[in-house]
Amino acid sequence: MAGLTHFDDEGRAHMVDVSEKASTARVAVAAGWVRMAPETLATIVEGRAKKGDVIGVARLAGIMGAKRTSDLIPLCHPLPVTKVAVDLVPDDTLPGLRIEATVKTAGQTGVEMEALTAVSTAALTVYDMAKAIDRAMEIGGIHLRLKDGGKSGRYEAE
Repeated sequence: MAGLTHFDDEGRAHMVDVSEKASTARVAVAAGWVRMAPETLATIVEGRAKKGDVIGVARLAGIMGAKRTSDLIPLCHPLPVTKVAVDLVPDDTLPGLRIEATVKTAGQTGVEMEALTAVSTAALTVYDMAKAIDRAMEIGGIHLRLKDGGKSGRYEAE
């Protein structure tokens, strides 16, 4: 299990001890998308979805998802999140919504999982709110774009 920090020497899953790590400013940015029929995108953008403001509700869901990550991912530390921003941008070429989440904290471990959870939760909320008109929507491309802070420094996706 060399290199996998969530396993002990016997291969058992455990929460990493971060108590000796320095508290530093940390940021993570994740992205993904929800692909849908052009008519579904138009319905969402024009505010005609029966369940209401799809983009606004998905943005709030993404923020809540980031804040609740440690409740969902078993080995994540609960973190004092200092900023969560979730943007959903219509893209006619997809067609669908592109989602980006930025999460910040000052702490002993990073917020990559919080950013990824924010994107995932926002995407699932879009699906939930529009599934009555488009069950063929596709969620994808969820990935870490950027992380900065801590011992490992900066990572930027190509």
